[in-house]
Formats: sequence, structure tokens, C-alpha cells
Amino acid sequence: MVDSLAELKERLSWVGDLDKVGRLLSWDQQTMMPAAGAAIRADQLGTLRRVSHELLTSDETGRLLDEVRGLEETLPPDSDDACLIRLARRDYDKAVRVPAALRAEMTSAAAQAQPVWVKARATSDFSMFLPALERNVELRRSYIACFDSADEPYDILLDDFEPDTTTADVRRIFDELKPELLSLVADLRDQEVDDSFLRGDFPVDRQRALAHEVVELFGMRPDTWRLDPTVHPFASGAGIDDIRMTTSYDPTALKSLFSTMHEYGHGLYNHQLPSELGRLPTGGPCSLGLHESQSRLWENLVGRSVPFWRFFLPRVKEAFPEQLGEVDFDRFLGGINRVRPSLIRTRADEVTYGLHVILRFELEQDIVSERVELAELPEAWRAKMEEYLGVEVLDDAQGVLQDTHWAVGLIGYFPTYLLGTVMSVQIWEKATSDLPSLEDEIEQGEFGPLREWLGAHVHRYGRRFSPQETLKRATGSTIDAKPYLAYLRTKYGLGVAD
Repeated sequence: MVDSLAELKERLSWVGDLDKVGRLLSWDQQTMMPAAGAAIRADQLGTLRRVSHELLTSDETGRLLDEVRGLEETLPPDSDDACLIRLARRDYDKAVRVPAALRAEMTSAAAQAQPVWVKARATSDFSMFLPALERNVELRRSYIACFDSADEPYDILLDDFEPDTTTADVRRIFDELKPELLSLVADLRDQEVDDSFLRGDFPVDRQRALAHEVVELFGMRPDTWRLDPTVHPFASGAGIDDIRMTTSYDPTALKSLFSTMHEYGHGLYNHQLPSELGRLPTGGPCSLGLHESQSRLWENLVGRSVPFWRFFLPRVKEAFPEQLGEVDFDRFLGGINRVRPSLIRTRADEVTYGLHVILRFELEQDIVSERVELAELPEAWRAKMEEYLGVEVLDDAQGVLQDTHWAVGLIGYFPTYLLGTVMSVQIWEKATSDLPSLEDEIEQGEFGPLREWLGAHVHRYGRRFSPQETLKRATGSTIDAKPYLAYLRTKYGLGVAD
């Protein structure tokens, strides 16, 4: 049985290597690849996915999992090997239901759709993107049909991103959040806050230098990361010492600073995963919700906080003296935290952000269950934006085409953004409880204690446990919307609801 476990680990490491190579090819496609290479890249990614899938679902992998069953029963349940066997069996049981050809076609279609989406967004032409979207959705429905044990079809897709979480679980959290967020928006949307200084002349070269400075300030081992421009910011990489972060620069706004902080949180999580688990699946990130908790923590709970800007505002003023030189501290802090319904999720304030995610969660269920025609998505999007945020969507580039997720087949991903945002507050509250001087350290530009705490309480678990078990080990509780809502009410001076 010990030999079988060693063989199993080797095979799983091969699967992991192939998946990481695929991520690097995807990163290259979105940052450096010549545009004409899209078709070839789609074939390459499809081939990699097919080989990886066949390796995972092979009879040999199934045999090895059967052979280590007896060993698993003798191991402490929380031991690395027991967690690995349990996770490998879960991944195998799910993957073996899906034909390798379908898995490869899903990957290839997504790679082909991504550059189409870029062009469609640039011209605000949803009709250009519609055929690629129809193909992606058709393939996801074929994928769902491979399974017969879900309460709702959307559960199958959601489980790929947030394991052991159902649509009903998400709906319960979002149903608690939605009326409270709508109420907060109504209370705050008309407050007079001057944030005009955030729009103007922000030369990209200075933004780029400041973004690199932020990553270096927050902290990551030298020579292990890079930061590149892209259309839609994301973080990827091939391991704990190969972290690829991206951001987006707009010469008329300072949004890159916050997108960089956001992607830093993702990058740090990948950077501090358990090195002792090497290439094994248990050494990967737990879920996209936990991943998002890290990015939202650094973007908002650090990056929009009083202590951080007491330290960093002089540096930003030095970079942009013409635009920010006369802006005092209170005005700056009020501006970057202003609540104002807007069109773009990635630029949304902390209060309206959740409604952007809930809108997408609801539309995705309608897509999967065929309650909305794909050609009618732009109008459905506009209607929900008007209902939830009172915002008129004038073109599809700022509406249904703004996110890359449906282009690359990530249907079921969106809920993790708000789940992670909720969890980020629970994690932050535990961190500040354990580190009483944390805010003073941040005000001095010291981020090591927070990095180390996150490494010891969140990152070190990797994928050993389910998302909610990981959160409970880190904070003492599973997901709870109440701390998040209390945080928003306190931050914006509205008091905590009864």
C-alpha cells in the first residue's frame, strides 16, 4: 500500500504539472501572445487538458485509489496523506464522469472565445461575441448532463469553484445580504463626497512604478513574481516561486492601484501555499471563495483603510503631484470609499459591489436553466442594473461584456467574489484580534505580521480541507454574513442593524 501511495502521488503530480503549464499558456495568451496565435493556442490548451484529464481518470489511477483505501483507514484523518487520498478520490470520482473529448473541447472553446470577447468589448458589439458564448454555454450544459446527483443544475458548475457548496447555500447567504445592501445603497448613494481628484491625468508609467512599489511594500520573496498589464486583471502562475499578477492601467484614473492590491492578495495566497506538499493537489488553493477572501482583504480592509493611507498617501502624492498635491487626507479617504452606484464591478465601492455579484449569480442560474435566451442577455443585464443600482447601461462594453468570465467558460465562478468578500471580514476580525498592534504596524508600513498570520492560519492548509472547514480552522466559524454587514454599517457611520 505504501508503494501504491507513492505511485499515486507521482501520477497526481504529473496532472498538476500539466494543469500549471496550461495556466501559463493562458497567462501568455492574455499578456504577451501575438493576437494571431489564438487558434493555435486553443489547440494546445485543449490537448493539454485532454492529456491531464485522461491521466487523472485512467484505470491506473482508479486502481491506485482502490489499493490505498486500506491505508487511508489507518491514518489520522487530518494527516497529509489521508487528506490527499480523500481529495484525490473526490477529484477522480467527479472527473471520471466527464469524457476527455468534452473536457478538451471546453478548454479549446474557451481559449477561442477569449480574443473574440476582447474585440467585442472594444467595439461594444454583443452580437460578435454571441456565437462564442452560445458554444461555451452548450458545452457547459453537456458537462452538467454528465452528472445526475445535484439538486440544481448550477450546483455542478459551482462545485468546480467552491467545493461542497450548493446553489441553495449561496442563495441563503445572498438572500440575507441583498435587502441589507439595497438599504445601504439607498442611504448612502446621495451623500455629497468629492472624488473628482480620482479622475484626470495619471500617466501610465508612473502608475506602473507605483503598482510595483505596492507589491514590494506588501511583500513577496524577490525574484518570484511579475506584474504585467492585461485587459481584465487576474493572477496565475506555476507554483509558489512563479507568481504571475496582472493589472490594468487607465491614464485617466487611479484604478490600477486597487486592482494591483487585489491581485496581490491572490498572488500572496499562491506564494504561501504549503511548500512541503510540492506538486500534490493538496498543495493548491482551497477554493476560489477563499482565494477571493485574500484579494478583497488586501484591496479593501488594508487598501482602503485609514492606517494604510496615513502611511502611503505621501508617496502617491509624490507620484502624482499635479492631480493630488492639494488633496488633504480626509478628502482622499472619503473619495476612495465613496458609495456611488456605477456600471463596472471591478471599480465598484464596497457597498454596491455585492449587488454586482448577486446580479451575475442570478443571471447565471437563468442561463443554465434556460430561463433566458442568450441573445436577450444584454437586456436582462440592463433591467437588473436599473432595478438593483438605479444605473442606466448605455452600451454592452460597460454592461454584459465587461467581464471575461463567460468568454473563458467560467460559469459558476461569480458567486465566489461575494462569498470571499464576506469571509474576508471574518478573517480580518480574527487577525486583528490575534494581532492587537496590526493597525499600528500597517500605519508604519509593516505588513510582515499580517502576511505571516495569513500564512499560518489560512494559506498553510492548501486544499487539505473543504472551504468551510478551512475557514472554521482559521476563524472559529463557517461563513457568516453578519460581520460583513456590521463592518459596512460601522465604516459608513450607519450603526449596526438590530
